[in-house]
Amino acid sequence: MKRLLRFLRALPGIAFAIHCGVCLAQGVADDALRDERAPYWADRWRGWHFYEEPPVEKVPLEPLPPSVAAPPAAPPIPEVPELAEFEHLKKTLEDVRNIAIMRPSEANVRRYMEMEASVVARASYFADVAQRVAWSTPALDPTLQGRPVNAKALQVFERRQLDERAASVAALGKDHVLFFFYRSDCPYCHAFAPTLASFQSRHGIQIVAVSLDGGPMPGFPGARPDNGIATALKVEQVPAVFLAQPFSRKIMPIGFGVLSESQLLERISIVSSPQGEAMLPGIVQHLALP
Repeated sequence: MKRLLRFLRALPGIAFAIHCGVCLAQGVADDALRDERAPYWADRWRGWHFYEEPPVEKVPLEPLPPSVAAPPAAPPIPEVPELAEFEHLKKTLEDVRNIAIMRPSEANVRRYMEMEASVVARASYFADVAQRVAWSTPALDPTLQGRPVNAKALQVFERRQLDERAASVAALGKDHVLFFFYRSDCPYCHAFAPTLASFQSRHGIQIVAVSLDGGPMPGFPGARPDNGIATALKVEQVPAVFLAQPFSRKIMPIGFGVLSESQLLERISIVSSPQGEAMLPGIVQHLALP
């Protein structure tokens, strides 16, 4: 009985609390509906201990003008029966091979070898047809492009190439010189000196000999002592040959070690060409030449 009396006495307070809770919830809902974009710190009922990101503003997409039409759909690519047949053949051969590897019975291996022989025969027939097409079309014949493979044609090609390079070096001799860096105690320099002397008299390009140790070199009585140009060019190994154009102060390496006359012709003609200089522009230097 006492418990019932106490419950009846507390009913007004419980009803008041429920009423307050409903009002509070209603007020919160009304605040949220009034301003959905209000920052979280403006909602006092949330307190200051809830970290919330501000809502992302939605930008409405503008409809395309009616004059802009959608791009036409690409036409379907027609199926090529040869490509489908090739893919089928490749897949079948691979499957047959894998079966033969996993189960190398006589029948499986025989079936793979027969199919492989058929594919090789197809490839050989293609090669024969391609060869006949090349024979009848000079522009597609690889034996007529670049360096020939026939011995007689190769002799003619090398002779013609040598003449063209000699003419190119003779033209360079009008305003170019070759710097020959040596040491008087270097046996390779002494072996290379006669080749350079003959090259100078044959092709008309001046050889300027530069001694790194101040010693003489037979065949070059007017050799000059090094005045620092070898250090500027970072010449650490001799003999060394550089092609230089005095009026433009342009100088570029030709090679190090003992070279033959044909190697000198080839390297000078390649290095001095615009294509050769464009390949390695970093090798060209500009120095105050003596």
